[in-house]
Amino acid sequence: MYFVLFKYVPMWGILISFQDYSPYQGLIASKWVGLEHFQRFFANPDFLQLFRNTMAINLLNLIFFFPLPIVLSLMLNEVRSAAYKKLLQSVVYLPHFLSWVIIVGISFLFLSQGEGILNKILVELGFGKIDFLTNKNYFWAILTIQSIWKEAGWGTVIFLAAIAGIDPQLYEASTMDGAGKLRQMWHITLPGIRSVVVVLLILRIGHMMDVGFEQVFLMMNGAVSEVADVFDTYVYRLGVKQGQFSFSTAVGLFKSVIGLLLVIGANQLAKKFGEDGVY
Repeated sequence: MYFVLFKYVPMWGILISFQDYSPYQGLIASKWVGLEHFQRFFANPDFLQLFRNTMAINLLNLIFFFPLPIVLSLMLNEVRSAAYKKLLQSVVYLPHFLSWVIIVGISFLFLSQGEGILNKILVELGFGKIDFLTNKNYFWAILTIQSIWKEAGWGTVIFLAAIAGIDPQLYEASTMDGAGKLRQMWHITLPGIRSVVVVLLILRIGHMMDVGFEQVFLMMNGAVSEVADVFDTYVYRLGVKQGQFSFSTAVGLFKSVIGLLLVIGANQLAKKFGEDGVY
């Protein structure tokens, strides 16, 4: 019932991407325009910039953020004190429960040019202030660091569960053979969770066209809009603020189709390397 009501029924709404939709005429009576909105979108000079920004931010997350929960899980798994391990898990999980409004607020406290803590430290050390928040050269890096700090700990939940399913006798046998902790991680733990890593990687690749509206929207300003504007903010600006429902739906449908193709391609590639994949 959940998927029928909240996933399949709303899919009828994609029809308005092929219409000149009017809320007063409704879904049935609105004028059909075919691929006009898609042609307009692809011909728009903003398309390449939106595509570049979206892919760049996601590639940085894929390269720097995706492996960190795996590494963190391996480190947490080696903690032998149960109380200390629970404390560490609680500390690294906590940022996940903070909203992006709070995360961005903390970022402003640290990075603002006037009163930012980091700039005050730089001044005390004899360096000049750095304009982190309005310099487009730092924007993608700041987003990546925010994502790592907020979600890396929460990402360890699945990997720790997968590690817990590995047969302990494998570690005992390797210890008798003289294998150290690093050898056990490389030859037992990582192969034991490889299938989970592959599945999560495939799903992550499927979200390459999604950046996360709240984070980018809250961090965006006029000085960095050239590198900050992504598909999600573009849809909000045109669809919600300007009422171009059909055009913004066409953009959303384009994102969904690309995401589906990426999942299918990544899944097929995983199967060629001997993995089970998602399906």
